[in-house]
Amino acid sequence: MKTMKGPGLFLAQFAGNTAPFNTWAGITRWAAECGYLGVQVPSGDARLMDLGLAASSRSYCEDLLAQAGGIVITELSSHTQGQLVAVHPAYDEAFDAFAAPQVRGNPAARAEWAVDQVKKTISASANLGLKAMATFSGSLAWPYVYPWPQRPPGLIEAAFDELARRWHPILDHAESCGIDVCFEIHPGEDLHDGATFEMFLDRVNHHPRAKMLYDPSHYVLQGLDYLANLDIYADRIGMFHVKDAEFNPTGRQGVYGGYQPWVDRAGRFRSPGDGQVDFRAVFSKLTAQGFDGWAVVEWECALKHPEDGAREGARFVKDHIIRVTPHAFDDFAAAGTDAQANRRMLGLDR
Repeated sequence: MKTMKGPGLFLAQFAGNTAPFNTWAGITRWAAECGYLGVQVPSGDARLMDLGLAASSRSYCEDLLAQAGGIVITELSSHTQGQLVAVHPAYDEAFDAFAAPQVRGNPAARAEWAVDQVKKTISASANLGLKAMATFSGSLAWPYVYPWPQRPPGLIEAAFDELARRWHPILDHAESCGIDVCFEIHPGEDLHDGATFEMFLDRVNHHPRAKMLYDPSHYVLQGLDYLANLDIYADRIGMFHVKDAEFNPTGRQGVYGGYQPWVDRAGRFRSPGDGQVDFRAVFSKLTAQGFDGWAVVEWECALKHPEDGAREGARFVKDHIIRVTPHAFDDFAAAGTDAQANRRMLGLDR
C-alpha cells in the first residue's frame, strides 16, 4: 500500500488569456492559493511552457520548476497532440484546430507533426524528472462504434492494426526515456473501454509503457463498472483523474444524450463530490493496490463555476487521500513470534 500524492490540478481547463491564467508563474501561484501541491500541464499550451525547449534543455526545465513557487509538475499532457496521431477523415476539419497552422489541411503532415509533439512531450517529461505522460490514443474506428449499416468484417481489426503501428515507435521512445504513456480511456477515442484497451495491448505486444489514465467519470457515462475496472487493470493504471459524473436516463434520452447541450443531457460531468462516483471506494482501492501517483482534479462540470470547482476539488482530494497505516489495527494484541508456540497451538507437537 502507498499513500497517494495530491491534490493536483489539470491546467487545461484553466489556462486562458487573462491574469492569472495566462502565465506559468501566475497560474501556478493561483493553484497553490487554491490548495494544490501539483499541476498537470498541457504541453502544447505555449502560455505555460515552450515544449521544444523543455524537450531539449534540462536547464530550461529547472527554471520552469523554480518559477512555480513550490508547486510541482505531476505530469505533462499531450492529449490534443495524441488525438492527432490518428484521425478519421470525418473529423479532419474539426481536429485541424488542434494542429499547428502549417500542417492544417494536410492529414499526413498533421499526423507526423503530432507524433513529433508527443515524442517531445515524452522527452520533456524525462527532463523534468517525471514518470508518466497523459495522452489520447486518437481514433480511426470511432465513427463505427454503433454501426448502421453493419461493419464489414475486418474493419475494426484494420483500424487497430494501424493505430498500433503508429503508436509502437512512440512507446519505444517512451521506454528509452523511462516514461509511461497513460492513455485516457475516453469515448471518442478508439481506446474507450477495457476491451478496446486490450485490443490495442495485443497489437503492441503488451508494451510495458502502455498504461491507462483512470477517470471514473467516463465509465459512469458508459454504464461501465468503474470499481471492477480497477481490479482488472490495477497493473496498468498509471494515472488518476478525479472527475465526477452523473447518469440519469429518462424516457426521452439515455447514453447518447439526444444531441442535447451538456446541462440537458442524461449523462453529464460534475465537480468532484457532486456526481455519482463513489470516490471513497475508488481511493480505497487505489491505495490498497499501491497506486504510486497523483490524485489530479480535472474540472469539467455542466453547472459549477470552474474556480469554485477548483477550490472545492482541492479540499475534496485532501479529504479522500488515505494516509497509509504503518501497522495493523490489532497489533496491540500481538504476542510476538514463537515457532514452538505456533506448533503447539496447531497441535503439531502432541
